Amino acid sequence: MKFEELPLANPLQRAVRAVGYETPTPIQERSIPSLLKGKDLLGIAQTGTGKTAAFALPILQRLLDSGKFRSPKTCRALILLPTRELAIQVEDCFKAYAQFTAISTTCIFGGVGDGPQKRNLIRGVDVLVATPGRLLDLIGQKAVSLKKLEFFVLDEADRMLDMGFIHDIRKVVAMLPQNRQNLFFSATMPDEILKLASTILRPNPVQAEVAPQSTPIERIRQELYRIDKRRKGALLKELLAEHPEMKKVLVFCRTKHGADKIVRVLEKAGIKCAAIHGNKSQNRRQEALGNFKCEQIRVLVATDIAARGIDVDDVSHVFNYDLPNEHETFVHRIGRTARAGKEGVAISFCSPDEESDLRGIEKLTRVKIPEGDQSIYEKLPPPQKETAESLMRNSRGRMSREEAQARAAETRNNRGKHKGKNGKQNSGNTPAEGTAQNANAQSAHAESAKVRTGESPHINTPNPSQTSNGERRHRRNRPGSRARRRMRESQQN
Repeated sequence: MKFEELPLANPLQRAVRAVGYETPTPIQERSIPSLLKGKDLLGIAQTGTGKTAAFALPILQRLLDSGKFRSPKTCRALILLPTRELAIQVEDCFKAYAQFTAISTTCIFGGVGDGPQKRNLIRGVDVLVATPGRLLDLIGQKAVSLKKLEFFVLDEADRMLDMGFIHDIRKVVAMLPQNRQNLFFSATMPDEILKLASTILRPNPVQAEVAPQSTPIERIRQELYRIDKRRKGALLKELLAEHPEMKKVLVFCRTKHGADKIVRVLEKAGIKCAAIHGNKSQNRRQEALGNFKCEQIRVLVATDIAARGIDVDDVSHVFNYDLPNEHETFVHRIGRTARAGKEGVAISFCSPDEESDLRGIEKLTRVKIPEGDQSIYEKLPPPQKETAESLMRNSRGRMSREEAQARAAETRNNRGKHKGKNGKQNSGNTPAEGTAQNANAQSAHAESAKVRTGESPHINTPNPSQTSNGERRHRRNRPGSRARRRMRESQQN
């Protein structure tokens, strides 16, 4: 099937040719005909499979066919998305598909001032792309109403639940009119998503599933490197240095602090990079994303807020610097590469405390991730000694302090036994010398403990800063100070 065979109006066909589409993807081929008939749809598809065009083109076609006009402070179609980046991406797609029509599109999201957004809504819009929080805020300010809504799209539903938007979604659904067409898209379909879909969709919706749930795209070649957490940065630098073909690299980590730390490590190595996460302003995030698209920077480091919100062509490699806690997120991360029929590479780092996450990911995706090139480990610095604090920090709350201390003590004992066998632990000291050394060490330890608790280790040593009555002297009056010496010299003269 070709796009020319679909019953789309000439302006939409012209826009499709302008963006370079020729053959519909499986999700588009299964969704567009049913949506043009006004049926509800439950779509299950991975990221990068063309979901946006699958629901945007039918909505635009039905808006053209209805012949209705938008009213002030209303919208005719609502597309609800979890992140700002994804909302901007979907808005750009709608504008590209509707570029030869009079259909208006606007986007609202948090993190920026709401003044321009409210001005765009005064005359009303045909298509409103929104995130849940800002939408509810503007509805509360009576800047927009959903009473005349005709089409409702909930995209990335599983991500919505992961980010805690379930209550906001229910509030929005309660405001929608009964007579509407519903489109529900998700990459995974756990029980919670099915329950949510049953409250939104009409009975017997059309189902379009184009791939097994949570199965990575087959065009992605995966590699796995098992390494301790402290050497992940060195491994990333070494891989980037050895492989110049990694021209457009996306690195995912778990925390905002971790993203900034990776950027500092790479910048010291002379690698152009930037980070996007929740603490960055919207302008900074858009600037970093724009520089990454035009290849002014080689590496973009992101937290999971960008796992589904980045639509960048020709991403050659995706790095899972930290394995995600939510196993489904792994699928969305690696889906940033191998888009539009191209191939890609996904490289994952796994520290010892992430082995359980790795097993869960392999079970969910039904793919055994092969090991990468083992010779790379020879070029890395040796592993550092683990302490009880580092074990607790790296375990992400899975290890108690007692367990961490016991494991650290066991490591020290094993290291001591190893040294003793090699003749390095005892340096030939006699028992008497060893006893004397232990006594000296104990006395030094006792004195340091007194210093820490505020006691003076030398009881008979007077404090020059105090008088005989125990009062503290001013610095100028302390014996030996330069001011005191000058005073004595002036008196003698």
